[in-house]
Amino acid sequence: MDTKELLKKVRKIEIKTRRLSDHIFSGEYHTSFKGRGMTFSEVRQYQFGDDVRAIDWNVTARYNEPYVKVFEEERELTMMLMVDCSGSQSFGTQNQLKSEIITEIAATMAFSATQNNDKIGLILFSDQIELFIPPKKGKSHVLRIIRELIEFQPKSKKTDLSQALKFLSGVQKKKAIVFLISDFMTSDYEHTLKIAGKRHDVTGIRVYDQREETIPNVGMVTMEDAETGEIMVVNTNSKTVRSDYEKNYQDNVKYFKEIFSRCGSGTVSTRVDESYVKKLLGYFKSRS
Repeated sequence: MDTKELLKKVRKIEIKTRRLSDHIFSGEYHTSFKGRGMTFSEVRQYQFGDDVRAIDWNVTARYNEPYVKVFEEERELTMMLMVDCSGSQSFGTQNQLKSEIITEIAATMAFSATQNNDKIGLILFSDQIELFIPPKKGKSHVLRIIRELIEFQPKSKKTDLSQALKFLSGVQKKKAIVFLISDFMTSDYEHTLKIAGKRHDVTGIRVYDQREETIPNVGMVTMEDAETGEIMVVNTNSKTVRSDYEKNYQDNVKYFKEIFSRCGSGTVSTRVDESYVKKLLGYFKSRS
């Protein structure tokens, strides 16, 4: 992709997602995620009605009268966008690929965070960490993130969510709002999600195509695994083949929902031909 075409794509996504974040998401994002963190501000003399749990016993002993700790909301938060860039994200039978919807969602979240003067970071992952952009503020930083989402070429096509979550826990020590965006067609990430979920506010956003849910009965078909590159001839006439495929798909979806719920993390599922705007707004309002 040449520079002119890339800038045109970045601009197109900026116009669309900025409008969404300005008029729709920034208020909902603020309501849903602000005020989660509290920082120590000062001590003052105890007043009738104060919570006795806030008494600072060291200061109280020093002055021989009760003092309480005063806390205030953390105004500056950090948003981490964790984006799956494995081979399966390049699938799409509607007007858009999963990767294009993922880019739009990530850009909308980033601009919503910018409205609140928060920092935004990016982790692009496959079965390895493909790219890490540390959290920073500002429009130019968000535009860099969008450029990477559009043009980055990963080294691997496979997926390892556990590896990505482990990396997050290593680089982001302070509590962050984390949006993990993927098709979640994998499993075995419960342990690392549990660790990440204890420190961070994690939401899994599942983007999928309706054609992934079932295999149509169209006879003998040559298929390629988007992540392994394996080519196989599949007999779609077979009920067993179609049933096994559907069961495997539903097992992954069930795992995604159950594990996130068990780890105290939120989930959103949106199909490429649906309005992700409605899905995200519904999710934000349910948190408020």
